[in-house]
Amino acid sequence: MSAAASTIGPSTATAGPATLRALLERPVAAVMGILNITPDSFSDGGEFLAPDLARAHAAQMIAEGADIIDIGAESTRPYGSQPVSAEQELQRLRPVLAAVAALGTPVSIDSMKAEVVDWALSNGAAIANDVWGLQRDPKMAAVVAAHGTPVVVMHNRDAVDETIDIVADINAFFDRTLDIAARAGIPTDHIVLDPGIGFGKTPRQSMIALARLAAFKHFGLPILVGASRKRFISTIAPSEPKDRLGGSLAAHLIAVQNGAHIIRAHDVAATVQALKVAHAITTSSEDRR
Repeated sequence: MSAAASTIGPSTATAGPATLRALLERPVAAVMGILNITPDSFSDGGEFLAPDLARAHAAQMIAEGADIIDIGAESTRPYGSQPVSAEQELQRLRPVLAAVAALGTPVSIDSMKAEVVDWALSNGAAIANDVWGLQRDPKMAAVVAAHGTPVVVMHNRDAVDETIDIVADINAFFDRTLDIAARAGIPTDHIVLDPGIGFGKTPRQSMIALARLAAFKHFGLPILVGASRKRFISTIAPSEPKDRLGGSLAAHLIAVQNGAHIIRAHDVAATVQALKVAHAITTSSEDRR
């Protein structure tokens, strides 16, 4: 682990887990706002590369109700993204992370590289978000364990296989991830599961994962879903990424109905509103005044 210690807010070793517990105790699902500081992300690539624009966008999402800001400096979109080195990621993060963390809302670091996650968790980030579920970088689990922070572990595949039972595949993937986490010493209550909508899946498999989200409840862990602007929406209603708000909200409301605790979204204000209204409607019969 990096010897550098964060000077922003409380230690991530205590702030991260406490933040996660608090969010999961709320009656309405938490919202993770997406901040891509990349040139090639599928829906907003290049828009927030400049540090001042990145900070401003984070501040806007916080004002709109984001509970977590998820910063990514490498696009992980399944089609057309270009791999970057750890140093390139860090060059993008260094001018941004401290300023965003200073806004006071917990920050998660969206990276599949242990070196990047190590640096970010030492410099203001409170949560790790690994799109390969601790299974790609062999050092990732040890880094997360050493920092004592929560980690989002996402299901992923190197290639799409339309013949497989995607729910069984996700369950098997999570079994492997949890074994890796246990051997590294990551507490179970620090782990959040993400079925990886749009990653290594056909559009139909992504929809099946959402429809059968309850199939992952047996792990006893919180579930994060990020269906925001994903390609499967366009296979139902042809649209460009920024024109998929309606489909994103529909997917996320169904995800919460099926057991999701955290929603990762580009359009924070609309997502927060939809979640609050849906919760109010579904619990209205409990009001006996």
